[in-house]
Amino acid sequence: MTALRYMGWLTGCSVFTALVSIIWQAFLTLKTLNRTTVLLTGLLAIESSLKRPAYEPAPKVAIGYGACTDLQINATEFLNRFYKGRIPKVTTSARDVVKNEDELLQSFAYYFQNGAAAERVMANGTLFKQLIGYAKVMDKERIHWYMGGNAPLMAVRFFMEGAEVLLGAHMSKKLRPLLPKEIRLAGEEIPDDDIHIILEYMAGDAWGLLVAPRANRYILHSDKNNPHIRAVEQMTNALKVYQPQLLVVSGLQMMDMFSFNPGEREKRLQQVKMQLTSQPSDTRNHFEMASYVELKLLQELRHFVLPYVDSLGMNEQELSNLQQVLTHDRTTLATDSNPRIAHTLDQMRQVFINLMEDFSVESRSDPKRRKISRLHVHTLAHQAILTIADSQWKNTRAAAAKAALTAHRYVCKSQFINPESVLQVLDDSFATSMQDNAPRMRIGAASPVPCWKEYIQYGRQLERIKVEICVAPVLVCRVARKTAGAGDNISASGLAAQL
Repeated sequence: MTALRYMGWLTGCSVFTALVSIIWQAFLTLKTLNRTTVLLTGLLAIESSLKRPAYEPAPKVAIGYGACTDLQINATEFLNRFYKGRIPKVTTSARDVVKNEDELLQSFAYYFQNGAAAERVMANGTLFKQLIGYAKVMDKERIHWYMGGNAPLMAVRFFMEGAEVLLGAHMSKKLRPLLPKEIRLAGEEIPDDDIHIILEYMAGDAWGLLVAPRANRYILHSDKNNPHIRAVEQMTNALKVYQPQLLVVSGLQMMDMFSFNPGEREKRLQQVKMQLTSQPSDTRNHFEMASYVELKLLQELRHFVLPYVDSLGMNEQELSNLQQVLTHDRTTLATDSNPRIAHTLDQMRQVFINLMEDFSVESRSDPKRRKISRLHVHTLAHQAILTIADSQWKNTRAAAAKAALTAHRYVCKSQFINPESVLQVLDDSFATSMQDNAPRMRIGAASPVPCWKEYIQYGRQLERIKVEICVAPVLVCRVARKTAGAGDNISASGLAAQL
């Protein structure tokens, strides 16, 4: 009898423990949903402040260069079908250029296991066509064709945000109808568009023993048109009449590791420089970073492009790469795919200092140089925008909120944001620097997008400049449907809010 009572007591305790666990999990879920709803409400309220008065003309934006067709495939489905049994072990390096199947698998594995976005050139044209052929035999509902290229995607986003847009790109008859007819095109018609293979994967996707820590994409291209950025001249001519408020340069990563004739790449970049320097001072110039591996090209960009722009946009991988180039004259591969806000902000400060020091040293001998006044970094979990205080960049808080909302909408492929589709990644507060005793900022109902002003010192004379920094939490899409092009849309929406 005693044994039966004891067993009954154990059963009762087990049931009670299970009920407490269920109730506790329900409480945590409700708490998370409540916090998500509070943040969403706050972000939407800030976004609503961006409505442009009816009497105010639409801002004019020009953007180059290039276009392509994106072939989107689920990475693990594709590789498991056509390369089953050839999964590499965990790897600590990746090839800069992909020449064969083994290098492709090794390169993909490296970025996949790190959850890092990557874009690599495939020097083997025959293999590239073979991969496209493989994709075409998959079920039609498993592959997707889209208009691609940084410039067209940003152009469409600017248009959606109410801007008047000029796009510098060569396009085929097949691709042009995918662009809104209201967007002006400066560029020639070409018979065929370059194709980019987008290998998309979701957080938790497994490939052998490798598991993706976050959703992202690996892009392969073997371009023939885009590396030459031939639309530059047509766009330069169009700009003389168009006179935009904002000129955006993007797509220069197509030059990365491409085989040019000696001196050809420098001549093309010289044309980009001439375009940037020919703009009046009240036209703001922006450069959109991308995935680069070639140090020489990054050094050329530091010479031909970076000195002549007011604004830079990039993700966490590109930020780390740029910071290493500017500080140590070297590149990095994959870095933390979900960095702490404090780490992101410290890297942004260092990039800002490096560019300000370059400006201070060189501006006397080169009056065309511009002082960097805006940095925008977009990561999985947060948007960070740094601007020089009281500069021409307005609405910094609203721009960060807009970028955060665009991130969720684009990746989830839904304009409506359902709190249940959100994955909370950030805590309710963050340190503003990795340094000891750095101030902390809270994220909540009272301040869904914290902003503050601080002074940054640079140069031998320890000059000080006042900047404003705003950080917005991203309501991370729980089930990502599309990551390729997210950065272009996020960056463009943030820029549009500040014109």
